[in-house]
Amino acid sequence: MASLKEIRAKVTSIKSTQKITRAMQMVAASKMRRAQERMEIGRPYADSMRRVVSHLVNASSDYKHPYMTNRPVNRVGYIVVTSDRGLAGGLNVNLLKRLMLHVKDYQAQSVDAEFAVIGSKGVSFFRTFGGKVTAAVTDYGDKPTFEQLNAPVQAMLDDYLNGKLDRIYVVYNKFVNAMTQNPSVSQLVPLPEHAIEGSSGVQTELSWDYIYEPDVETLIAGLLGRYIESIVYQAVMENIASEQSARMVAMKAATDNAGDLITDLQLVYNKLRQAAITREISEIVGGAAAVS
Repeated sequence: MASLKEIRAKVTSIKSTQKITRAMQMVAASKMRRAQERMEIGRPYADSMRRVVSHLVNASSDYKHPYMTNRPVNRVGYIVVTSDRGLAGGLNVNLLKRLMLHVKDYQAQSVDAEFAVIGSKGVSFFRTFGGKVTAAVTDYGDKPTFEQLNAPVQAMLDDYLNGKLDRIYVVYNKFVNAMTQNPSVSQLVPLPEHAIEGSSGVQTELSWDYIYEPDVETLIAGLLGRYIESIVYQAVMENIASEQSARMVAMKAATDNAGDLITDLQLVYNKLRQAAITREISEIVGGAAAVS
């Protein structure tokens, strides 16, 4: 059994750790609120892009951009969004497990996969467990820009346009609330019909159209590229909010567990101290009885 000195040292060490986890919990809570605000600010832009693209696509039904054309699937690509830092519970682990299940389903159909990774945790995962990583972005911070995230997204889209990929997915943690983050694997291109038609109340039959300058093909190609970029950017924002909320919950659990451990150690300390006092009293009484 540990001595009183050892128990005191353990309690002191755990209290120091508890101060750190409590501080990290408060920082994560503050960052989570700001991440939620940035995530909500980006939604109107994505909705507006969806409305404009929906109108153009429905008004120009004769033209089908490659981003909207389904073809036989021989190779798929995944844009994987993970965090740069740990201490976020099972956030990244659950996401990567969900990804691997999705990849195995394609492997069972003899379909190959390649990955573009955003976040250090994803890079570390594929370095350990294997997988073809064509592009990676790390250290993107809490407020990334389109320019920071553009390289892996554009690399995937170029491969799709060149016929090297037949389908692309974006993998991220969808923010539900502070306690819930859902691992999500969403098809990016070709764009699902529900992503264009019927979204945000857009009608599929229109009685009017734009006058295009330049031609409709160039306009749709440019807007679709921006729309896809907005989807990925919004996914990164959702993942950042999920990361901060998961870290807040994990640090709160660590702080509470530290408190429980300190209580248990103090109970053991008091029992040992009481036993030592009782033993000393017994020795004093025994010594007095022997003298008398």
